[in-house]
Amino acid sequence: MAKKRSTGKKAGERTLPRLERPTLLILLLSAAVYLAAFFWIHSEDFLNGAHDLFWAYGKDELVEFETATVKEIVNEESRLAEAAEGAYAGSQDLRVVIGSGRYKGEETTAYNYFGPLSGVPVRVGDSVMLTIKTHIEGDYYATVYEFNRIPVLAACILVFFAVIVAVGGLTGLKSLAGLVFTIFCLFTVLVPLLLKGAPTVLTTFVVCAYIALVSFTILGGVHRKTVSAFLGTVSGAFLAMVFGMGVQYYARINGLRMGDAEPLLEMKYVGLQVGLKGLLTASIIISALGAVMDVAMSISSALEEVHAANPSLSQRELFRSGMNIGHDMVGTMTNTLILAFLGSEFSLMLFLYARSLTFHHLFSTAFVSLETISGISASIGMVLAIPLTAWISSALISRGTKRRAAA
Repeated sequence: MAKKRSTGKKAGERTLPRLERPTLLILLLSAAVYLAAFFWIHSEDFLNGAHDLFWAYGKDELVEFETATVKEIVNEESRLAEAAEGAYAGSQDLRVVIGSGRYKGEETTAYNYFGPLSGVPVRVGDSVMLTIKTHIEGDYYATVYEFNRIPVLAACILVFFAVIVAVGGLTGLKSLAGLVFTIFCLFTVLVPLLLKGAPTVLTTFVVCAYIALVSFTILGGVHRKTVSAFLGTVSGAFLAMVFGMGVQYYARINGLRMGDAEPLLEMKYVGLQVGLKGLLTASIIISALGAVMDVAMSISSALEEVHAANPSLSQRELFRSGMNIGHDMVGTMTNTLILAFLGSEFSLMLFLYARSLTFHHLFSTAFVSLETISGISASIGMVLAIPLTAWISSALISRGTKRRAAA
């Protein structure tokens, strides 16, 4: 009697087909799209335009930010600000050696103004960031912008990376690759596109969908669970965007009322082309993206596990399982989003509350309205992504099961 050849798989073990060629194809196409967008955005004419803008905005001054090392404290005047919990306010005259940029290696005088809310007193040997203003005639002067925190932040990031890889292994490494790509895409594609006058809401949504596609492909390849997660993410982010736009319309508020919109509005008078009204909706899309991706991937991955454990489940039963899993995620994820929005502006919350504003007054302020709209819109997108992902994932799993049964 002939023996069956062992396949090396244990009974009941899940087998998820990985389509290597489609995964490679999507990653290559995504890389091509990113490079094309990057080189188009940062072409020579755009760089020249940005250079001219800096000169115009600086009123015949070129403003640059460079590193420097403090060599000598020539003079220092400071006083204790008792109301600011022991912080000092004052100024320092410094001799510094510039460490980067066109004036690298030159020694110059820099002035450091510090107080409870801005700047810190520095010591000899400290690394600082300088604001160097060069007049159109060629002479320049420098002030200390801030203490150079880049080395500390870099060490913090390295520790974060090490923890993710140590705990998550290969999956953690893939998630870091997706995170790095997300950051690069936001700062080298989305932000420059918006500064060039691209439609704020549409551009943000398309770039975020592109980020989700690449991140899921890096994390899990081309598989029905990543396809389900991607479609659920796009659907949830779209619904968050639509709901946010609707509430903004009826509340008669938009991105122009955001805290950092005023300096951008001033720059529009000297040529900046960014659309400010859509910034609130854009922030909703970006804020919702991470939570929606997390929920969508959790639901689709869990349904794959449920199907592997019981392949006889129908689409309806799989959908019901997905909803049961999603119920436990709603409360914690909603709290996460709302607390993230409120925590980012906690000091302003204290200020508003200290003024003893009435309920009607408080909730009519631009800050509370903006944070309420942002938090609720992102949360609605995240919550609605649960049934959408569960439905999409159960449909794809059932279709795959029927195809195998027919074969």
